[in-house]
Amino acid sequence: MTNINNVKFKYMRSLAFISLSILLAACANTESKQEKETTVEVKDTVPVFILKQDTIKKTVELPAELIPYENAVLFAKIQGFVRAMKVDLGDRVRKGQTLAIIEAPEVNSRFAESEATLQSAKARWASSKDNYERMLRASQAKTPGIVAPVDLERSHNLMLADSSTYIAAAKQSQAYKEVSGYLYITAPFDGVITARNADPGSLVGTNAMLLTVQNNNTLRLRAAVPEIYTAVANSSENIDFRIDAYPTQRFKAVLTRKSSTIDPATRTELWEFEVSNKDHQLKAGSFAYVRIGMQRSATSFIVPFTAIATTQERKFVIKLKDGKAEWVDVRQGMTVDAGVEVFGNILAGDTLLRKATDERKPGSTGFWVVK
Repeated sequence: MTNINNVKFKYMRSLAFISLSILLAACANTESKQEKETTVEVKDTVPVFILKQDTIKKTVELPAELIPYENAVLFAKIQGFVRAMKVDLGDRVRKGQTLAIIEAPEVNSRFAESEATLQSAKARWASSKDNYERMLRASQAKTPGIVAPVDLERSHNLMLADSSTYIAAAKQSQAYKEVSGYLYITAPFDGVITARNADPGSLVGTNAMLLTVQNNNTLRLRAAVPEIYTAVANSSENIDFRIDAYPTQRFKAVLTRKSSTIDPATRTELWEFEVSNKDHQLKAGSFAYVRIGMQRSATSFIVPFTAIATTQERKFVIKLKDGKAEWVDVRQGMTVDAGVEVFGNILAGDTLLRKATDERKPGSTGFWVVK
């Protein structure tokens, strides 16, 4: 009985030793596998693309304003009362047409007085001239001593003095005549009356606006073009625009002039277009939207918006060089539907990350997949 128990004990002990050995071996293998797995570098899959050159084209719609080709605010040049107002709001007028008449009796009186002075000076000059010519003919007679030389000289000086008085009176009369012409307010150009601020009997002066005349047969269309577009806008062709009053129609305009300077407040250049408005369909003062084509003269690089990373210090794309990431500083240009135009130390055929981020450090690697 004792022998049987000994045999059983030895068998159980051997079995336990074998199980323990197997368990220790399994643990050692697991630890070895874990150590091997930790030594393997994990690489993520990163989408990239091949950089290509392209010609950038786009059309932008910019706000603009229609203004009259000519605009004049008419004032009374002298103080007086409005005797007659010949036009009213909305009337079309012709150049030189009388629009209003000012009544100023003192002006007419001064003009009449200057005319009388002029006639008096003219009569004196004619008389002194006739007297000098008679004495001159007498002094040239064969009989000596008829006219004393001093008398001839005196008559000549009197004629010159009267002549000067006559010329001065004529100038003064002309001035008063011009002042009296200020009583008539005339149209400076063909146009339409857009404002009337006086009625007959109103007292007006040099600081009182009477009428406003606008020439809207041709309109100016002014648009502020952002600085980034000033060098690429297509200015050789006609453009079209729309206004809120006619949302389904588009109108034509021709570029005529540029301001040739950038406004420091808005960073824009003022462009002016001319619009024919003979049918008077368009109204001055309307807000418009002008559509201008843009095209870069040389080829550019266009990258997706996500390919540009921006930090507080720099703006860059990530380029692959020898299979490793490299940050390349870039400057942005125009934006189009396909992406954004960039400039920097990049060339056609370079491989760039489709999604750039500052977490992708220079020199890092990955599984680069072209998409």
